Amino acid sequence: METRKVGQGMMALACIVGLALLTMFFSGVEKRQYNPNQSPESRADATSSEVNLKRNRQGHYVASGLINFKEVEFLLDTGATDVVIPQRIARELGLRRGRANRALTANGAVTVYDTNIDQLSIGDITLYNVRASINPAMRTPSILLGMSALKRIEFIQKGDSLTLRHVY
Repeated sequence: METRKVGQGMMALACIVGLALLTMFFSGVEKRQYNPNQSPESRADATSSEVNLKRNRQGHYVASGLINFKEVEFLLDTGATDVVIPQRIARELGLRRGRANRALTANGAVTVYDTNIDQLSIGDITLYNVRASINPAMRTPSILLGMSALKRIEFIQKGDSLTLRHVY
Protein backbone atom coordinates (compact mmCIF):
# COMPACT_ATOMS: atom_id res chain seq x y z
CA MET A 1 0.00 0.00 0.00
CA GLU A 2 2.77 2.41 0.90
CA THR A 3 4.74 1.61 -2.27
CA ARG A 4 1.59 2.37 -4.23
CA LYS A 5 1.38 5.84 -2.62
CA VAL A 6 5.06 6.46 -3.31
CA GLY A 7 4.53 5.36 -6.93
CA GLN A 8 1.53 7.67 -7.32
CA GLY A 9 3.50 10.53 -5.79
CA MET A 10 6.38 9.87 -8.19
CA MET A 11 3.96 9.84 -11.15
CA ALA A 12 2.41 13.12 -10.01
CA LEU A 13 5.88 14.66 -9.60
CA ALA A 14 6.92 13.40 -13.07
CA CYS A 15 3.79 14.98 -14.58
CA ILE A 16 4.49 18.31 -12.86
CA VAL A 17 8.12 18.31 -13.99
CA GLY A 18 7.05 17.36 -17.53
CA LEU A 19 4.53 20.19 -17.66
CA ALA A 20 7.12 22.66 -16.36
CA LEU A 21 9.62 21.58 -19.03
CA LEU A 22 7.00 21.82 -21.78
CA THR A 23 5.98 25.27 -20.57
CA MET A 24 9.61 26.45 -20.61
CA PHE A 25 10.16 24.98 -24.09
CA PHE A 26 7.05 26.49 -25.64
CA SER A 27 7.55 29.90 -24.01
CA GLY A 28 11.01 29.96 -25.64
CA VAL A 29 9.44 29.05 -28.99
CA GLU A 30 6.84 31.80 -28.55
CA LYS A 31 9.53 34.36 -27.68
CA ARG A 32 11.56 33.38 -30.78
CA GLN A 33 8.43 33.74 -32.91
CA TYR A 34 7.84 37.27 -31.57
CA ASN A 35 11.54 38.22 -31.76
CA PRO A 36 13.39 36.12 -34.34
CA ASN A 37 16.32 38.57 -34.06
CA GLN A 38 17.45 37.92 -30.50
CA SER A 39 21.05 37.77 -31.77
CA PRO A 40 20.94 39.80 -34.98
CA GLU A 41 23.25 38.68 -37.79
CA SER A 42 25.84 41.42 -38.43
CA ARG A 43 28.60 42.24 -40.86
CA ALA A 44 31.07 45.11 -40.57
CA ASP A 45 33.99 46.44 -42.57
CA ALA A 46 36.03 49.65 -42.53
CA THR A 47 33.25 51.77 -44.08
CA SER A 48 29.94 50.33 -42.87
CA SER A 49 28.01 47.89 -40.69
CA GLU A 50 25.04 45.78 -41.78
CA VAL A 51 22.45 43.94 -39.74
CA ASN A 52 20.00 41.49 -41.31
CA LEU A 53 16.63 41.13 -39.60
CA LYS A 54 13.88 38.57 -40.12
CA ARG A 55 10.21 39.51 -39.96
CA ASN A 56 8.20 37.93 -37.13
CA ARG A 57 4.92 36.01 -37.53
CA GLN A 58 2.90 39.22 -37.16
CA GLY A 59 4.87 40.88 -40.00
CA HIS A 60 6.91 43.17 -37.74
CA TYR A 61 10.65 43.59 -37.35
CA VAL A 62 11.58 43.06 -33.70
CA ALA A 63 15.23 42.91 -32.65
CA SER A 64 17.25 42.73 -29.47
CA GLY A 65 19.76 45.50 -28.93
CA LEU A 66 21.33 47.79 -26.38
CA ILE A 67 20.64 51.24 -24.99
CA ASN A 68 23.54 52.62 -23.00
CA PHE A 69 24.93 49.05 -22.75
CA LYS A 70 21.70 47.58 -21.30
CA GLU A 71 19.73 44.92 -23.17
CA VAL A 72 16.42 46.01 -24.70
CA GLU A 73 13.99 44.89 -27.37
CA PHE A 74 13.20 47.15 -30.33
CA LEU A 75 10.16 47.20 -32.60
CA LEU A 76 11.05 49.05 -35.80
CA ASP A 77 8.44 51.74 -36.45
CA THR A 78 8.94 54.11 -39.38
CA GLY A 79 5.74 55.89 -38.32
CA ALA A 80 7.25 56.99 -35.01
CA THR A 81 9.05 60.34 -35.12
CA ASP A 82 11.39 59.43 -32.25
CA VAL A 83 12.64 56.38 -30.49
CA VAL A 84 9.79 55.91 -27.98
CA ILE A 85 10.48 54.27 -24.62
CA PRO A 86 7.87 53.12 -22.12
CA GLN A 87 8.36 54.96 -18.81
CA ARG A 88 9.01 51.72 -16.87
CA ILE A 89 11.87 50.81 -19.22
CA ALA A 90 13.22 54.39 -19.24
CA ARG A 91 13.49 54.21 -15.43
CA GLU A 92 15.35 50.89 -15.65
CA LEU A 93 17.73 52.45 -18.19
CA GLY A 94 18.30 55.51 -15.99
CA LEU A 95 17.02 57.94 -18.64
CA ARG A 96 15.97 61.38 -17.43
CA ARG A 97 12.66 62.97 -18.31
CA GLY A 98 13.04 66.33 -19.96
CA ARG A 99 10.54 68.81 -21.34
CA ALA A 100 6.92 67.61 -21.68
CA ASN A 101 5.35 67.51 -25.17
CA ARG A 102 2.12 66.27 -26.73
CA ALA A 103 2.37 63.43 -29.22
CA LEU A 104 -0.24 61.89 -31.49
CA THR A 105 -0.19 58.11 -31.27
CA ALA A 106 -2.40 55.34 -32.62
CA ASN A 107 -4.22 55.55 -29.27
CA GLY A 108 -4.70 59.33 -29.41
CA ALA A 109 -2.83 62.31 -27.96
CA VAL A 110 -0.50 61.63 -25.02
CA THR A 111 2.05 63.55 -22.98
CA VAL A 112 5.62 62.40 -23.63
CA TYR A 113 8.93 63.64 -22.24
CA ASP A 114 12.11 64.42 -24.16
CA THR A 115 15.17 62.36 -23.37
CA ASN A 116 18.48 61.50 -25.01
CA ILE A 117 20.13 58.15 -25.57
CA ASP A 118 23.92 58.29 -25.40
CA GLN A 119 24.41 54.99 -27.26
CA LEU A 120 21.98 52.72 -29.13
CA SER A 121 23.10 49.45 -30.75
CA ILE A 122 21.62 46.70 -32.88
CA GLY A 123 24.20 44.10 -33.80
CA ASP A 124 27.29 45.90 -35.14
CA ILE A 125 25.38 49.15 -35.76
CA THR A 126 25.92 51.75 -33.05
CA LEU A 127 24.39 55.22 -33.01
CA TYR A 128 25.31 58.00 -30.60
CA ASN A 129 23.31 60.90 -29.17
CA VAL A 130 19.85 59.74 -30.30
CA ARG A 131 16.77 61.86 -29.57
CA ALA A 132 14.01 59.89 -27.84
CA SER A 133 10.71 60.26 -26.01
CA ILE A 134 9.53 58.67 -22.79
CA ASN A 135 5.85 57.67 -22.98
CA PRO A 136 4.23 57.04 -19.57
CA ALA A 137 1.08 55.63 -21.25
CA MET A 138 2.97 52.97 -23.23
CA ARG A 139 2.58 49.46 -21.79
CA THR A 140 4.49 47.35 -24.31
CA PRO A 141 7.70 45.49 -23.48
CA SER A 142 9.37 46.83 -26.64
CA ILE A 143 10.91 50.18 -27.47
CA LEU A 144 9.71 51.75 -30.73
CA LEU A 145 12.75 52.32 -32.92
CA GLY A 146 11.51 55.43 -34.68
CA MET A 147 12.88 57.83 -37.25
CA SER A 148 15.21 59.76 -34.90
CA ALA A 149 17.41 56.64 -35.17
CA LEU A 150 16.27 55.10 -38.47
CA LYS A 151 16.96 58.27 -40.51
CA ARG A 152 20.67 57.63 -39.87
CA ILE A 153 20.48 54.13 -41.35
CA GLU A 154 19.82 52.83 -44.86
CA PHE A 155 17.33 49.99 -44.96
CA ILE A 156 16.32 47.60 -47.71
CA GLN A 157 13.45 45.14 -47.44
CA LYS A 158 13.35 42.00 -49.57
CA GLY A 159 10.69 39.40 -48.87
CA ASP A 160 10.68 38.62 -45.16
CA SER A 161 14.04 40.22 -44.40
CA LEU A 162 15.24 43.74 -43.75
CA THR A 163 18.86 44.83 -44.06
CA LEU A 164 19.94 47.82 -41.97
CA ARG A 165 23.15 49.50 -43.16
CA HIS A 166 25.05 52.21 -41.32
CA VAL A 167 27.78 54.00 -43.29
CA TYR A 168 30.54 55.60 -41.19
